Amino acid sequence: MAEIFTPFLAAFILAYILRPAFLWLEGRRMPAIAAAGLSVILGLAVVIAILGLFIGLLKIEIPLIKEQLPDWIANTQAWLGPKLAELHLNVDWGALKTTVSQKISTHISDNADSLMTSTFETVLMSGSSVIAAFVNSVLIIFVMFYLLIDWDHFFGLIKKIVPVRAQETVHHLAMHTDGLLSQYLRGMVIVISIMSAFYSIGLSLIGIKGAVALGVFTALMIVIPYIGITLGLTLAVLSAILQFGIGTELLAVLVLYGIGQFLEGFFLTPRLVGERIGLHPVAVLFALLLFGKLFGFFGVLLALPISAVSLVLVQYLWSVYTQSSWYQK
Repeated sequence: MAEIFTPFLAAFILAYILRPAFLWLEGRRMPAIAAAGLSVILGLAVVIAILGLFIGLLKIEIPLIKEQLPDWIANTQAWLGPKLAELHLNVDWGALKTTVSQKISTHISDNADSLMTSTFETVLMSGSSVIAAFVNSVLIIFVMFYLLIDWDHFFGLIKKIVPVRAQETVHHLAMHTDGLLSQYLRGMVIVISIMSAFYSIGLSLIGIKGAVALGVFTALMIVIPYIGITLGLTLAVLSAILQFGIGTELLAVLVLYGIGQFLEGFFLTPRLVGERIGLHPVAVLFALLLFGKLFGFFGVLLALPISAVSLVLVQYLWSVYTQSSWYQK
């Protein structure tokens, strides 16, 4: 069932994110169909731009890995060789260097374009995967387009389904949830924008190649708790080591990301997004694993906002339970 619901969930979340743009365009006396179409195009443009940033990072990192590999092996030999010799372990470093270089050359292309081409060729060998991906993409765009147009009508139908005696409670919960998600999304957009500029300028001053792409990618990964910043820091450290080796540039990158984490975690997020959702770190990791398993990478991105919605419902049910006569007896 997760495979069936994932495109609809993705379309609903994307329509919710793009609805402010749709309302702004509609407020300029643009027809609803045209406003929805432009909003969808805007969303697709953002997704394509993010993919372009990732491919740009690959274009920079892959050639550097192949270029620096012999030096890595030589440095490892100089550091590890004497220690292995003390243990009477002999390693043929020349054969190791040749073998590793051949493997890298075989499995890693010279640039990201060739890598993406080979990846697409592999995917195309599986007809069912291509058809499923194409159908899901078209379905998401189709459902998102009509949700933008019929948003009020859609929720009007849902309201009719809810019993009259429960409509006030459901409306209160819906407004609370909408306010929480709106604050989260608006705040995250501002935080990502500020941190993109911070990391991009900082990495540029250090001299890291592809600083803008790496900085924006790191800021975008903020939406994935813990894992996102770890991935961004790993890529930045790898870039610094590949370009400059272990030196002051690497230390500067570590300091930059430390300041960035402090700025984002203690100042920007609490003030712009609001205080943390209120979930324990273990609960956050559980949500990441759960929604990632159910809905794939898209579920990982949505784990925190969905958890926030769930928390609203859990808090309401807990208050009802603790105020009930059965509990108080």
